[in-house]
Amino acid sequence: MKTAGQLLAEKQRQAIYNVPPQATIYAALQLMAEKDIGAVLVMDEDSLVGIFSERDYARKIILKGKNSTDTLIQDVMTSRLFVVSPHSTISECMALMSEKRIRHLPVVEGSQVMGVLSITDLVRETIRAQDFVIQQLEQYIHQ
Repeated sequence: MKTAGQLLAEKQRQAIYNVPPQATIYAALQLMAEKDIGAVLVMDEDSLVGIFSERDYARKIILKGKNSTDTLIQDVMTSRLFVVSPHSTISECMALMSEKRIRHLPVVEGSQVMGVLSITDLVRETIRAQDFVIQQLEQYIHQ
């Protein structure tokens, strides 16, 4: 089974998009729209301090009547982070994301952010792996 690091290496979009904690929500939303992503990491220089997602925007800005141009990321970001190492298996990543009900999972080695896996990345890989097993079984049966 593949690891988080192997899956990151195969991803077409490997850039790590981030904003500083002092950025406005509007700036983060602009970056997310421009890059067509559902979450952005919050980094204080090289340190991962949080993540801001579409879910955060809906629950912490819109529903609370806050203004996107005046509110800072640090005031609404998710700071209780769940991360995995590049050595974590896809199954371990899926289990963590399901248990914690999260859609984006930073991959961190030591203090260095290697990238972010989305639930879509993991589902695609799981389907690909299952298709491979099915093909192998069909070939075995037809021999």
